[in-house]
Amino acid sequence: MDPTDLQAAERDLARLESAARRDTTPNGSGCMVWHRWGEPHGAPVVLLHGGAGSWRHWVRNIASLAAEREVLAGDIPGLGASDMPPANDHDTVAWVIADGILQLSESTGPVHLVGFSFGGLLAGLVAARAPALVKTLTILGSGTLGLPRSPTPLEKISGKEGAVRLAAHRANLASLMIADPAKIDAMALAIQDWNTRHARLRQRPAPDTAPLRDALALVRAPLTAIYGERDATAYPHVDARAALMRRLQPTMTFHTIPAAGHWVAYEAPDVVNGLLQETIAKH
Repeated sequence: MDPTDLQAAERDLARLESAARRDTTPNGSGCMVWHRWGEPHGAPVVLLHGGAGSWRHWVRNIASLAAEREVLAGDIPGLGASDMPPANDHDTVAWVIADGILQLSESTGPVHLVGFSFGGLLAGLVAARAPALVKTLTILGSGTLGLPRSPTPLEKISGKEGAVRLAAHRANLASLMIADPAKIDAMALAIQDWNTRHARLRQRPAPDTAPLRDALALVRAPLTAIYGERDATAYPHVDARAALMRRLQPTMTFHTIPAAGHWVAYEAPDVVNGLLQETIAKH
């Protein structure tokens, strides 16, 4: 890849970040960092990124959503620019996020909460345990449902730099995140590199638990799920996820995006943006 392409992507990310209003909320002895775009019209949209990620996971969705209402994208504690959480477990992290949403949305009321992958688990926990905060819940590509998952081998990044590091990023994006290798562009590589350099949280639910499944059984907000047809964490069992969620929440809506992978909001942004706008408009 031409280094100038990567530099251009990094400049585009910097411009998007500079257009945001930066806020912080308490996170143990440190803070959780939030970026806000758009103007407050109705209930805001809150975006929670995936594991080892940052708000950058939503780079292709922010502008579309912010054209209609305020968008708040948080860096999950221990990831991105946020400090480590006071305890390394997903319940503690979820409460830090819930407290942050309460503080930032105090004047607007409940929010449209959207979570990708690990962010979907945390969004589900927030919706289950702080229902007054959540107007609608949308999860994208989330696991921890107690269902089969195909293995996704990943290249080690530690100690690698330059072209070797970028090659490892490309391999990992192809294995886990993006179904069509042609869509692994300079922006995806720039995001992956920044995110992995800033990821410190190494917390995974115990293998014999299914915290998102348990949380969804308690959620009262309207539930929508969006999965890529070729999501590496779900394929070929995407239909099993739809069936489970419909048993837990019979009125929920499940969307499968043809040919898209795990990072569906990046690989198929126009489709995902339309579905998010549709969910918001219905409620």
